[in-house]
This record gives sequence, C-alpha cells and structure tokens, in this order.
Amino acid sequence: MKLDVLVFAAHPDDAELNIGGTISSLSSEGKKVGVVDLTQGEMGTRGSVEIRAKEAAKASEILGLSYRKNLNLGDSILENTRTNQLKVIEVVRETQPEVCLIGAPFDRHPDHIKATNLLIDSLFYSGLKNIETSSQSPWRPSHILHYMQDRPIEYDFIYDISGFWQQKKESILAFATQFNVHNEGDEPATYISSEDYFKQVEARARYFGHLGGFEYGEPFKYYNGPVPLNNFDVFLGSKVKR
Repeated sequence: MKLDVLVFAAHPDDAELNIGGTISSLSSEGKKVGVVDLTQGEMGTRGSVEIRAKEAAKASEILGLSYRKNLNLGDSILENTRTNQLKVIEVVRETQPEVCLIGAPFDRHPDHIKATNLLIDSLFYSGLKNIETSSQSPWRPSHILHYMQDRPIEYDFIYDISGFWQQKKESILAFATQFNVHNEGDEPATYISSEDYFKQVEARARYFGHLGGFEYGEPFKYYNGPVPLNNFDVFLGSKVKR
C-alpha cells in the first residue's frame, strides 16, 4: 500500500497521544495515513500485549488509519541495530510514504529517544540501493517531521486540530487501560493513568492552539533544516486569531 504519511511511534498509544488530531485531520482529507508501532508496550505497568493490540485497533478506526503495523522490536530494549533498521526499512519501502512523522529528538522516556535515533538512521538508509530488502526498491521520504512528546521541543510550526480534538480525545481514551482511569482496580496507578494527566493533555493542546491562533494545536519540528515552501498557500489559505 502506498501511503501519503507514515507515523512511527515507540509504543502503541504514542501516536494518538501526541498527534492524534493531525492524523485525524489528514485522514479526513482523504490522505492515506499509517502508523507503525515499534514495540508492543509489553513492559507497561498496566494492561497486556493482547489488550493493547485491541485498544490500538479501536484507536485506528477512530482516526481513520489506512495502515497499522507493529514491528515488535522490544519495549525497553529498543536499539539502533542493523537488524532493527532493516525492519524499519522494509516497512518504509513497502508503504513508500512522502512524509514521515517521528518522535522527539529528546524526551522523558528513554524508548522515545532510542526510537528517534533508530528512525533517523533507518529513513536515510532506506534510500540506499545497496541495502537490500526482499526485492524492494529503495525509498526515502521527502519530508521528516518530529512531533512533540512529553517534554517541550523547539518547534517550527503548529498544526490546527481544532476540528479534530474530539477524535484525538476518543483515540487516546481507546487505550482504556492506560489513560484517564477512574478506578485503578488491581493494577497500580502510573504517570499517565490519572484524570489529572488527561487534563494536562487537553491543556497542552489548547496552549499550542492559542499560540497558533487556533483552539487546539499540535507542534512539529522539521528535521534537518528549515521548512521548505514553494508557494504561500499556507498563509493565503488560512486565517488565525492573534
């Protein structure tokens, strides 16, 4: 399947939590968007691999994804090895995305940093013809963007998700074992499971929306240089409140 945009996430729920609004917006425009989860989240305190997979499937429907795959590279042991690079390269060559969205250069969770380093190398190597993967042709995305995760980043632009906050919210809450848990039950509370954490998620979306002149927003950093433009459509085709 040829995709327009391919999102990479270290764990199931990272994509929904950080850029669920952007994904939903792109899908609504008819863009083919896919998500590749690098691990199964098997080291998570709450839930299980089987439950997380079902939650991811539900979230995928909410966001209108055209493709989703889990590479199972090992939660908490995610390393930038040639073996792991080849698995990423294979999925990039399979889907041939024009744009790839990857995690932040630095973040609270070590897996997020490891995932970013693995992906930057893999996306470059995917364009080298002498790296062979099951008769696939070389492919390198035209654009790579970092999305913000738990910690702030130096962002280049803010994407308006005002019309898609509800879908983002529902996709996050599809991971019912992880977020906004009203009754912890037999499993312990975590950094992300409380209602207060989910309030922070909304507050952040509102904050970045405010900075961008929208109601809700998600920030991005363009990898490896300034944002390339060849027209002013982005400016002439939008109005913001500032």
